[in-house]
Amino acid sequence: MAQDICRRNNVTMQGASSGRTVLFAHGFGNDQHSWRHVAQDFARDHRVVLFDYVGCGHSDLQAWTPERYHTLAGYVQDLLDVCDALALSRVTLVGHAIGGVIGLLASLRRPDVFAQLVLVEPSPRYLNDRPGYHGGFEREDIAGLLNLMERNAGAWAETLAPRVGTGDPAICRHFAERVLLADHRAELCKVQVPSVILQGGRDVLTPPDVGHYMHEHMPGSALQVLPEAGHCPHLSHPDDTITAIRDHLLVH
Repeated sequence: MAQDICRRNNVTMQGASSGRTVLFAHGFGNDQHSWRHVAQDFARDHRVVLFDYVGCGHSDLQAWTPERYHTLAGYVQDLLDVCDALALSRVTLVGHAIGGVIGLLASLRRPDVFAQLVLVEPSPRYLNDRPGYHGGFEREDIAGLLNLMERNAGAWAETLAPRVGTGDPAICRHFAERVLLADHRAELCKVQVPSVILQGGRDVLTPPDVGHYMHEHMPGSALQVLPEAGHCPHLSHPDDTITAIRDHLLVH
């Protein structure tokens, strides 16, 4: 069973065979390869675990069904399945964008699995909800992106996920709708695990307002702004991202 899960989610491990584990979770339009610069550094002194959500990267596409992944709950289960398959506990999860939010939701179900959440450019809600919330997108913007994905499997990546691969087009379109139309703001106040939010000062997909909103609504969270970074600081500014994560890393 554990081998099946590791194959399904293309689990890879680097670094130490024991000690603190850092689990990297990729965002939409990404796969584990997007963490290559950051993971390599942490593998020097940590056990590093990487994986692909089903439908992304080199995961088993045959494991994807619209029923399981009808909501983000299917991806939450992916993450928890990987942790159980490797018998992980008290891990530091470093999650990018929706990968961080999936980790946040997983921590609500199984807080014992996570010692810390490091959320890189997370967003609980991409849609604007005026007057009090600026998520970055109007509903017509998202409708246009989803229509673009249906018409052109590659062009959307230049708009929404530059620098990374697109994965299976049909599954990506399905995943995108779940990501872009979700609203997980109500869950923020329930997070029990110590959390850090890394927010790019130049992120146009997840505006800085979102990072501040999450910080204000997550008890005990920390916020660090990376002034020059955009939506993928682990790719554009890996050294700054590594430093920021290490500065906030809990020591056990």
